[in-house]
Amino acid sequence: MIPGGGQPNMQQLLQQAQKMQQDLATAQEELARTEVEGQAGGGLVKATVTGSGELRALRIDPKAVDPEDTETLADLVVAAVHAANENASTLQQQKLGPLTQGLGGGSGIPGLPF
Repeated sequence: MIPGGGQPNMQQLLQQAQKMQQDLATAQEELARTEVEGQAGGGLVKATVTGSGELRALRIDPKAVDPEDTETLADLVVAAVHAANENASTLQQQKLGPLTQGLGGGSGIPGLPF
C-alpha cells in the first residue's frame, strides 16, 4: 500500500530519476574512455574507436598498400572502421542497455521525457 492515499512519493520518484540519469551519464563517460578495435583483411587494417564511436586510430600493414590498387585499401579501411563501430555498438548495448530499459518500455515516470 502506498502511503498518502495511493499517490507515489514525488520526492522519491525524482530521486530515482536523478540517480538513473547520473548512472547513465557515468556509463556514457566510461564508453567515451573505452577503446574497441575492428579489423579487416585478416588484420591488415585495424581501426580503434571509442565506445561512443569516435575514431581514435587507424593502423595499416604495409602489405595492404598497393599503389596500383588503392580501392582495395579503401575498402579495407571502411570495413575495419565499420567492424570497430559494430563492436562499439555492442559495448554501448552492454553498458547502457540495463540503464535505458528502466527509462522506457511503458514503465517510465509520467510527465518525464523517458
